[in-house]
Amino acid sequence: MDIRPEEITAIIKKEFENFRVRLKTESTGRVMQVGDAIARVYGLDDVMMGEIVEFKNDVYGIVLNLEEDSVGAVILGTENPDRDIKEGDLVKRTGKVMQVPVGKSLLGRVINIAGMPIDGKGAITKDKFRLLEAQAPSVVERQPVKESLETGIKAIDSMIPIGRGQRELMIGDRQTGKTAIVLDTIINQKNKGVYCVYVAIGQKVANIVSMVETLEKHGAMEYTTVVSASARASASAQYLAPYTGCAIAEEFMYSGKHALVIYDDLSKHAQAYRQISLLLRRPPGREAYPGDIFYLHSRLLERAAKLRDDLGGGSLTALPIIETQAGDITSYIPTNVISITDGQIYLENDLFYAGVRPAINVGLSVSRVGGKAQEKAMRQVAAQLRLDLAQYRELASFAQFGAELDKSTQAQLVRGARMVEILKQEQYDVLSLSKQVMIIYAGDKGYLDSLPLEAVGKFEEGFYKYIAAKHADIEEEINAKKEMSDELMQRLDMAISDFKKEFLLGHE
Repeated sequence: MDIRPEEITAIIKKEFENFRVRLKTESTGRVMQVGDAIARVYGLDDVMMGEIVEFKNDVYGIVLNLEEDSVGAVILGTENPDRDIKEGDLVKRTGKVMQVPVGKSLLGRVINIAGMPIDGKGAITKDKFRLLEAQAPSVVERQPVKESLETGIKAIDSMIPIGRGQRELMIGDRQTGKTAIVLDTIINQKNKGVYCVYVAIGQKVANIVSMVETLEKHGAMEYTTVVSASARASASAQYLAPYTGCAIAEEFMYSGKHALVIYDDLSKHAQAYRQISLLLRRPPGREAYPGDIFYLHSRLLERAAKLRDDLGGGSLTALPIIETQAGDITSYIPTNVISITDGQIYLENDLFYAGVRPAINVGLSVSRVGGKAQEKAMRQVAAQLRLDLAQYRELASFAQFGAELDKSTQAQLVRGARMVEILKQEQYDVLSLSKQVMIIYAGDKGYLDSLPLEAVGKFEEGFYKYIAAKHADIEEEINAKKEMSDELMQRLDMAISDFKKEFLLGHE
């Protein structure tokens, strides 16, 4: 065999020409301490705040503390996420921050904080992602809130209206009907072009399942996504859940559509963040909450907005829920969230147990957007309703002392009692704008004053059926024009009078 040196030299030269140095550098650290889903890591000198880091066995964490010689990372996962991590384990930087899949493929699904389905209905198409933490729209990018977001609940739509792009707080003790109101609001968005995101934070799994079944029964899951971080989920999952829900809803807003996001509830969210902060050894402040607890909720709720028309005119409405202890709305977290939101709906124990449901305390509830977010027809009939009810409550407490009352005061008490009765509403019994306007008009004009109090509910039920059968044009006109003309009011007056005669005959 003849070996030629020039051939070997040519081959070696060719190999050298094709040779590329493939170097891969990784920034790594080691676990110094681990426990309670918190890891202290040494060696990640160039890691960013909020960056995702990778532990072994595909376990990930999020960096929340940057200290002089170590970093504090919260380990992500549902239950016992740190069970496979030991002291000395390798930790790698990923260079990424937390993001979640978004889009219409999430509608009708129940997902966890990472956007993974947990409802057993198969995989989700992941075409587009959004960061969990995003900058809120600036003042220049917004426009005033002026479109109504109808809840289908008479007491809210008439006195504490919510607009698209508003942040309205639901506040009250446990078991006073906060979740019932937001579920009714979701159900009422059917065929109204509003996409809903419900975020369940620290709730029992059984309650979340029951709520999803209710939404499915009413056909509301078609336009709703449920983000679940149940009571058995880790504190990190409960802390990140609202940001996941907000990112999903924001995608609709920036696409020129309308979205509604419900955080149920932010009290448990604050408690989860307090737990994480204390484990990370951050200095505790009032009630052991960390100093940035206000920023935790403000950066979340400020992302709700009504965008300018040239930016698509989309909106994101936020309905946060806060649970109070013994009706104390002056404690730390409630006052924080009240100061961030554009009004609150306060639900009271005493009213709930007295059978006034929804148990809304009109005196302490307010919408800072007010009539601007209300349809004209509702403004026309409900302008004095808040004031009348407030006066009635005052007179009712005064009348308890058994004082002799003049005729005008007695008439006010009779009218007030009937208006309170009108505003009572069963859960899942949402009403269209026209139905609400017609019954409030009937009460406001005194048509119910002569009826026995216990007959008001039956009158209302029969009235809707009568209008649908004999005066459907009135209902259609109110829904279409959203305004009450003098001629329409005359027709409505006649219809109410005719039905009242029929009703009194049948009732006798």
